[in-house]
Amino acid sequence: MSHPSIVEVTDANFAAQVEQSPLPVVIDFWAVWCGPCRAVAPHFDALAAAYGDRVRFAKCDVDVNQEVAARYDVRGMPTFLALHDGKVVAQILGAVPRAKLEELVKKAIAAKPAVAA
Repeated sequence: MSHPSIVEVTDANFAAQVEQSPLPVVIDFWAVWCGPCRAVAPHFDALAAAYGDRVRFAKCDVDVNQEVAARYDVRGMPTFLALHDGKVVAQILGAVPRAKLEELVKKAIAAKPAVAA
């Protein structure tokens, strides 16, 4: 079960959910049949719970949303991308420990420009 703050990114809603997001976005490109994707899903959910106020977390099923997957040249699953203003700022391919995913999340946060007071 995914954390409730994780949004489903599709070919149709990608611009609204990712490119227009005021927060940096971390996307989990996954597939239903992918064992490694299922293995790291609990880590992704835990990070969404911990960092959801500073980063938008999203999942994209590559079998259903082939346009987005092709746009970012996703060829293996899972692939995790950190984006800010629609631009990739960090990337991880494969099932990795939670600490590696957390580094990606922190890179996404660091890429976000500071808000003027």
